[in-house]
Amino acid sequence: MHKVKAKGILSQTNGINIYRGCQHGCIYCDARSDCYQIKHKFEDIEVKENAPELLEKALASKRKLCMVGTGAMSDPYMPLEKELRLTRKCLEIIERHSFGATVHTKSSSVMRDIDILQRINQKSKAVLQMTLTTADEKLCKVIEPNVSTTAKRVHTLKEFHNAKIPTVVWLSPFLPFINDTKENIDALLDYCIKSGVKGIICFGIGVTLRNGDREYFYSQLDRHFPGMKERYIKTYNNAYDVASPNGNPLMQRIANVCGKEGIMFGTDRVFSYLHEYENKYEKQNLQLSLFDYL
Repeated sequence: MHKVKAKGILSQTNGINIYRGCQHGCIYCDARSDCYQIKHKFEDIEVKENAPELLEKALASKRKLCMVGTGAMSDPYMPLEKELRLTRKCLEIIERHSFGATVHTKSSSVMRDIDILQRINQKSKAVLQMTLTTADEKLCKVIEPNVSTTAKRVHTLKEFHNAKIPTVVWLSPFLPFINDTKENIDALLDYCIKSGVKGIICFGIGVTLRNGDREYFYSQLDRHFPGMKERYIKTYNNAYDVASPNGNPLMQRIANVCGKEGIMFGTDRVFSYLHEYENKYEKQNLQLSLFDYL
C-alpha cells in the first residue's frame, strides 16, 4: 500500500475510485489491463488519502443532487478498508449532503456500512451492487481467491433486502469452459430470487481480455486449469470479447427467469435505474402539500 494526494475524486459521471489496484486477486480482473495505466504493482494499492476532503469540496459545490457511485474500477471494500475506512468517510459525506449512493463490491464487509447506507436510502436512494460468478465455493476460491465466499455475498444481499435497501447483482464474468454452465447460472439465479434482488446486470456469457489482463489470466489458467490456456488460444486467439459457445441459450435463460420473477433486467434499464436520483424528502413534502387541497 502507498498513499498519494489526488487532484480530484469525482468523475464526470459522478463516480469515485478511492483505491487503484486490488487485493482480491480475481484471475479475470479487467482492471489489470494496460489501458488503465496503473504504473505500480497491482497488489501495491494506491490509496487516495485525501479522497474525503476532495469529495466534500466537490459535493458542496455541486448544483444538482445525484447518485454517486463507487467500485467501478477497484473494490471499495478490499481488506485494507477495514483499517483506513475511507469508503465509510465518503459515504458519511454523501449522506450529509443528501446525495444518493451506489456501491459495487464482492465483499460482505459492506455490512459494516449498512447503517450509513440505510440513512442515505431514507433520504434519497442507496443501492448495493454485488458480483456473483459461481455457486461452486471451491471454484470461487480459485478464480476469486481473496473475496468473500458466494454464500457470504448472498447472505449480505439478503440482509440489505431486509433493510429495505435495493440490490443489483452483476452476473459476470462467465469464463468459457469453466463456469459457463446452465447448472451454475440456475443456481445463481435461485440465489438472486431468494435474496429479493431488484435487478440483474449481465453483459453476456463470457469474459473480456486485454493486454495486461490476458497475460495474468493465462498464467492463472496454467496454474489452476492445466491445458485450458491452450484451449483458449486455439478457440479465441487474442480476441478481446471471449464469448461462451453456450452464450445465446444461457442469456435467454436469464432473461426468461427475470421476466417470470419480476427482476429488472437489461443493461440500459438497470443502469438507468442506478443513475436515477430520488429525493424522498421532496416526495414526502409534496404528499403533505397535496393534503392542503383536500
